Amino acid sequence: GAGGTARERIALDVGENPGFLLDQLAMRLQERDYEIVAPEAANFAAIGRRLQVPAAFTDSVLAGRQVKLTFTGVAEDLRQQYETMRTGRAVYTLLADVIVAGPGDRPLNADDLEVLNAIPRQVRLEIAPAGERLEPPSGYEQTIPGVMVMFVLLVMCTSGAVLLVIERRQGLLRRLACAPISRGQLVLGKWGGKFALGMVQIAFAMLAGTVIFGMNWGAHLHAVISVMLTYGAMMAALGMVLGSLARTEALAAGIGVITANVMAALGGCWWPIEITPAWMQKLQLFLPTGWAMHALHKLISFGYGPFSVLPHLVMMTLTTVILLVVAMKVFRYE
Repeated sequence: GAGGTARERIALDVGENPGFLLDQLAMRLQERDYEIVAPEAANFAAIGRRLQVPAAFTDSVLAGRQVKLTFTGVAEDLRQQYETMRTGRAVYTLLADVIVAGPGDRPLNADDLEVLNAIPRQVRLEIAPAGERLEPPSGYEQTIPGVMVMFVLLVMCTSGAVLLVIERRQGLLRRLACAPISRGQLVLGKWGGKFALGMVQIAFAMLAGTVIFGMNWGAHLHAVISVMLTYGAMMAALGMVLGSLARTEALAAGIGVITANVMAALGGCWWPIEITPAWMQKLQLFLPTGWAMHALHKLISFGYGPFSVLPHLVMMTLTTVILLVVAMKVFRYE
């Protein structure tokens, strides 16, 4: 079967004298997780998913004449393609049955197919979920976390850094040099303000994703929030470093935009990292955006527990501390 839990109903519009191949076709459709609705069923006319089988179906196939089966009933283009492929597999398997079971010296009959069906299959395909989650994740569960991770980075590396450059150019930081606070205290205070901005951004993104798009954050929302807050703290520290190194607002904004877009693309914010080349999947493991996205996917898409993202939290926390130490070293009052 296809591995799903729900069996979708399909009605067989059968012409006169279909023959014994109809039963074989019905069995192959059931293997594709279809529930066959016979013409005598009370709800037969209400079934939208239908497969039309022409009259004298078996006789035409055994005589070598072309037989056309028509599938109708699904409106969406992508869904129609999937259903067509799914029913096509059942039909092609039936054709293979006819070829393999045919005795050669006489016409094929129902007993030949029963003998074929009784033969044990030498190859089996076992399908199991990649993680604990049984339902496949929706597109929103890739897009919303990806956009959130990207824009936290973008805001911290642009507006966060640019504001520090403006304060230095306007002499505001030079005035603070006269205050009874150390360089480290000043850096931590500036970092705390940028971190607060990031928390507001994260809270708004998660609220909008939940209310507007019905985002499912998984069973461990507290772990998701922990990942995002740790990530926000790290990005705020990165903004402090960039704001201390940049000489002009334009340079800070330009570096911030380029950094955010490159790290978002390579970190799996724009698309599932699984569809990218192998080198890109390995590179993600060395990027802050990759750490955040990998942790969020484990929690949201695959249903792992909070302890599964502990290495990500430790790595982002250590990186935050390192960036803050660097920010204190490169911080300039003017």
